[in-house]
Amino acid sequence: MSSSSYPRSFAHPRFWPTWVAIASMYVVAWLPWRLNIAIGSGIGRLAWRFAKRRRHITDVNIKLCFPEKSPDEQRQLVKQTFIANGIGLVETAVAWCRSPEDFRHRVACIGEENLARAQAQGKGVLIIGVHFSPLDLGGALHSLFFHSDAVYRPHNNPLFDRFMTRARLRVFDQMIHRHDLRSVIRRLKAGHSVWYSPDQDFGRDASVFAPFFGQQAATVRLTAKIARMTGAHVVPLIFYRNPDNRTYTYEWLPALEDYPSNDEVADATRINAFIEQAIRQHPEQYLWLHRRFKTRPEGEPGVY
Repeated sequence: MSSSSYPRSFAHPRFWPTWVAIASMYVVAWLPWRLNIAIGSGIGRLAWRFAKRRRHITDVNIKLCFPEKSPDEQRQLVKQTFIANGIGLVETAVAWCRSPEDFRHRVACIGEENLARAQAQGKGVLIIGVHFSPLDLGGALHSLFFHSDAVYRPHNNPLFDRFMTRARLRVFDQMIHRHDLRSVIRRLKAGHSVWYSPDQDFGRDASVFAPFFGQQAATVRLTAKIARMTGAHVVPLIFYRNPDNRTYTYEWLPALEDYPSNDEVADATRINAFIEQAIRQHPEQYLWLHRRFKTRPEGEPGVY
């Protein structure tokens, strides 16, 4: 990372903690794998103990989505979620600071022919991802098998945002701001693949309400809109950490048929059904720390 490639303003003392964080990520990324997992688990346990606001959000989400679990099972899943997301922080450092080739031996692939078949038809492909804790490592390792762009949310810290974006551009062809619909459309119409994760709450104006774990969840309309405007194939992708905490698995599902329809709720329900199916395989790896149900149907009280 050349200092000459950064504006002199980033030398201001207010950015010194960010520089320390970036340097720490480089150090952690090169530690032995077993030690990295231990560090990530420790971060997760500390967050579970002290990040009371996030623990409350996670607890509410787990209770809403897994009412069949006993209170003890729900509490254990909350703790496992924090541990998995702590490991995810270390995996992010690895993804941003090392070459994906270093970890090719850790990846197993299922259904790669589904994405290859969709790409071979000459249209764009909208890859539907899920916010699992090893998300950034998943993006990095995906570049070993397929080229793609990615839709992202910029970081509020301009120094960290530049570091993050440059790291991601090493493995993605383009990074597209989440509000830059025009670029997404243009890239898909040009036959590119775009990785897009529609599993967060973007508010009432951008959403319809569709079932998700038995809840009526605000679900973005944009997935179907993009597919309709571009004719792109929609290929669901699951990427998760295996129980050994050493290896990872990709699962590319077949492209959705008869999608989109003329029914926004039906289209949103199909996407949510896939995401729920993926989460149920490894529920502790999902980003339950975010307020997935912050937007409620009219007349229903907030849950957080």
